[in-house]
Amino acid sequence: MEIVLNGYYTLILATIVLLLGKLLVKKIKFLENFNIPEPVAGGLVAAAIVYALYAFFGYTFTFQRELQTAFMLMFFASIGLSADFTRLKAGGAPLLMLSVLVSIFIVIQNAVGVGSAMALGLDPMLGLVAGSISLTGGHGTAGAWGETLEQTYGVAAATTLGVACATYGLVAGGVIGGPVAQRLIKKLGLKPRELEQASSLSEVKSLDGEPNTTSKDYAAEEIFEKANSNRLITATSAIETLALFAACLAFADIMTGIAKDTWFELPTFVWALFGGVVIRNVLTTVFNFDMFDRAIDVFGNAALSLFLAMALLSLKLWELAGLGLPILVILIIQTIVMVLYASFVTFNIMGRDYDSAVLAAGHCGFGLGATPTAIANMQAITDRYVPSHKAFLIVPMVGAFFVDIVNAIVLQAFTKLPFM
Repeated sequence: MEIVLNGYYTLILATIVLLLGKLLVKKIKFLENFNIPEPVAGGLVAAAIVYALYAFFGYTFTFQRELQTAFMLMFFASIGLSADFTRLKAGGAPLLMLSVLVSIFIVIQNAVGVGSAMALGLDPMLGLVAGSISLTGGHGTAGAWGETLEQTYGVAAATTLGVACATYGLVAGGVIGGPVAQRLIKKLGLKPRELEQASSLSEVKSLDGEPNTTSKDYAAEEIFEKANSNRLITATSAIETLALFAACLAFADIMTGIAKDTWFELPTFVWALFGGVVIRNVLTTVFNFDMFDRAIDVFGNAALSLFLAMALLSLKLWELAGLGLPILVILIIQTIVMVLYASFVTFNIMGRDYDSAVLAAGHCGFGLGATPTAIANMQAITDRYVPSHKAFLIVPMVGAFFVDIVNAIVLQAFTKLPFM
């Protein structure tokens, strides 16, 4: 029996998943020690419950995807709305270096996938499906490439397989990121400490007498870096911020339609991020508009958590079990390669310091799953230790923008190889 849940019930269950995850991380020392993100902890329990209902009673659940997609786009829009050009310039050499490291890993990921598929007697194209198509690319790329592989290369059920592999990656990326960073930080000899939850920034009064803080007194905090900090916002600022988000999503929708089937076609979430960058910098530079960064943070963090909760709530564990042993073997190999690359390459080349450990957790997130997973991984680390301005500055830009461009180029090159 299929039970279809509309947006209201989907949102209610997503919030329950987040509250459950918060409780689990607080009560179970293992989850806290290894910095497992709260949406991942609660989402996996929810997915297990959904699987039990399916296995014993035959119930399946369908959740409204539009709401999940909207929250994902809001998350990426919030990254763009927080990225003024002065911050982008601050990325500098580390941004370029991480982009190069990620590009190299995409090549390795596909080489491992194709090589493993051939060794197991599978179609080499399936190695790409279990490579950067679904892991680095995520669900959107898996769906887009799945259709191409089915129609052009005759790979049966490539879309279904790709979506299932992407789901595995979303979970695996959230599970391994914390432990990887924890081991690296332990090597550095750092101890966790409680961070101040209350902001020490001064308040200014708006014209209507309500507490207000603008970007001018907010420069010390980066978006998402202190997800649980108190942020004072007003009704007016909330409405203004929602209008900005709506403009970003409208821009993304329009550009996706215009760019479809052209050389500059990009995923919708990339257009949402780019729209946020354009809107922010035009408003602040041309019109001298004070962006209310605190409100952007609040909505962005809420959207991130709800997206992850809904994604894991929709997880069908029985589909992962149906992948077949060879594909599961490839995915496990990919997970091990990701752990080794993040631990010994990303960490060492990016500086062998605390920031590099946080970057390694982020790389695990979007190297196997998605940029929201990377942010959640890094939040779990910085909530327990100290902030990492460097990581939160460059990971969203690399994971949300550069990765998709490089991935598309690498995948096109692999499909042209003579043995494919």
